[in-house]
Amino acid sequence: MAQGEWYYCLDHHAVEPYEACKSESRLGPYSTPADAANALQRVAQRNDDWENDPRYKDDDEDDDKD
Repeated sequence: MAQGEWYYCLDHHAVEPYEACKSESRLGPYSTPADAANALQRVAQRNDDWENDPRYKDDDEDDDKD
């Protein structure tokens, strides 16, 4: 299994090792290439969890859409 830090590069839409692209547009680090490959799904799930967490819901959220 590959060792090191792995990233998902949003510029190249690819998994890259730490030594590759130094883009500010990358997600990670992840411990394996497979984890990095799932970065976008992980972000989507975390966003969904956050949006549906009652601790972060404002009662007047709909009032701001005037």
